[in-house]
Amino acid sequence: MEKRRVGAVLRVLLPVAAALTLTACRHPVGTPSTPATGSGDGSAPSGYGVEFLGPADCSSRGEAFREVSCGSEKAAARVLARHTGAPSAGPPCPPTTDFVLHISRGGPSPGDPGGQPRGYACMRNLESPHPGDPGQGGGPLTVVGDCVHGFREGEVRETACDGSGRRPPEFEITSAVARRALCPDTTDLYVRLGGDRPVGCARRM
Repeated sequence: MEKRRVGAVLRVLLPVAAALTLTACRHPVGTPSTPATGSGDGSAPSGYGVEFLGPADCSSRGEAFREVSCGSEKAAARVLARHTGAPSAGPPCPPTTDFVLHISRGGPSPGDPGGQPRGYACMRNLESPHPGDPGQGGGPLTVVGDCVHGFREGEVRETACDGSGRRPPEFEITSAVARRALCPDTTDLYVRLGGDRPVGCARRM
């Protein structure tokens, strides 16, 4: 099982002050795989649902993510949604997702291509912090209310709006629209978000 890091690199669509024409989608930054407890085919341990970490199930936190009762003191996060296949080809996670667990057959590590991805679980912590909430600087999605800083030419990375992240915020995404022409005149930066309103209108802070 692999947990996706909360931060992600986003492509800038077109800064107002510079003519950039990058159109590639955002690229999440991964972390080393974490093995899951359960059978090698991704089924749940005895006593739980037929699907390992299905919707509304809970997991523990530590060296390995295990499915536990949501009433257990070991429960740390709840499954908001569970999908098969890869996130790049499947439905997006809910906006309140804090992190994504990639559930694989046998839980392969990045250097071991033997396991094939079985799906992914969109997770939310049972208690704070919630990096997926607007302005908190993390989560697999970038939404209205999030802040970003310059990363590489034509790219930005999400960071906490209150300045508590590794890098201070430079722009705040104030709205999301279907196309750039619908952004306010005060927009300083356009960021690709995805979804049915794929353009983020951001203002310099």
